[in-house]
Amino acid sequence: MHIFEQSNTLKRLPEQFFAKLAGKVQSLQMQGYDVINLGQGNPDMPTPEHIVQAMQTAVERPTNHKYSPFAGHRHFREAIAEFYKREYNVHIDPDKEVALLGGTKVGVVEISQCLLNPGDVALLPDPGYPDYLSGIALAQAEPSFMPLLEENDFLPNYENLSTEMLDKAKLMFLNYPSNPTAGTANKAFFDYTVAIAKKNNICVVHDLAYGAIGFDGIKPPSFLQSEGAKEIGVEMYTLSKTYNMAGWRVGFAVGNQSVISSINLLQDHTYVSLFGALQEAGAAALLGDQTAVHELNAIYERRRNAFVASLNDIGWKVSAPKGTFFVWLPVPSGYTSEEFTDILLEKAHVAVAPGNGFGTYGEGYVRAGLLDEEERLREAARRIGELNLF
Repeated sequence: MHIFEQSNTLKRLPEQFFAKLAGKVQSLQMQGYDVINLGQGNPDMPTPEHIVQAMQTAVERPTNHKYSPFAGHRHFREAIAEFYKREYNVHIDPDKEVALLGGTKVGVVEISQCLLNPGDVALLPDPGYPDYLSGIALAQAEPSFMPLLEENDFLPNYENLSTEMLDKAKLMFLNYPSNPTAGTANKAFFDYTVAIAKKNNICVVHDLAYGAIGFDGIKPPSFLQSEGAKEIGVEMYTLSKTYNMAGWRVGFAVGNQSVISSINLLQDHTYVSLFGALQEAGAAALLGDQTAVHELNAIYERRRNAFVASLNDIGWKVSAPKGTFFVWLPVPSGYTSEEFTDILLEKAHVAVAPGNGFGTYGEGYVRAGLLDEEERLREAARRIGELNLF
């Protein structure tokens, strides 16, 4: 077989760090070991029944068997606008301020291709979601990293960014509640971000993937609730986490009209929107009964409480996250993130994600997902405790 060489574009892409971890987990499972897998970000509960039923009905509708309009059906864009008004009291124009996405993973990769030229600079959180880097690589642009440190509640410190860097940056990625740190942001932080972005002509991309998952009675805010946010940025929202629809691949971007127009233009050349039935099911999710969303949040909060208490019981001193379904855990001294991850997997059969996979400043941490029953999370802590590492 003749081997055709990959393009330089593909060669620029960062390594898919977590494929290696998935392989190790799979290998142990095939050997018959009971692995408690807390290393992924894949919701473990089913999509609410009323959304599934809406999809089933919509699939039978012949009109959905045709191409959707390029920008998507207006009824779904209207549902998104209504959702934002209800949840955040933010006005969204369904015709000019919404771009449908096949999951927000698509959106965070595309936006760099929409706005960055070769050599342009984008500001990224470190540690942060790895796919922000992928889009920058495809655009032949340059990343510049904003450290997220525990002493600053895992928020970037804009005062530490050089004037030169702020001057060069065209794009800034933020993600609160944060994957992987589980850090949260308040409106005051977003207000300050808007001021920084306006002053330096930077487009802000806020990834609100975990917007529905906030604990201790605090609802995570939308970036667009800050005055002037729509002038300088967009927010991306996915149905994956809020409605347990990860495999459905439905998300959207809302905000600045010029950015939304650019995303839609790129997608006009690459997709013909989302399957019509998915749009109907998405509208049913956003506009229907939200009881399942509140129940899901309560389940994650109970899991968080059980897991954090169990870890503290074995001597692993950890603090409870305020959002997301992740816990960001400090590695005991004497181990790197990867060494510690390997020990937990090989000796306790508990899979977590090494923090250095999310960036340089992730070293010294591991990420665990609250994506199993409370009993299994307690069992994971018990197994780790038996290693006597704390």
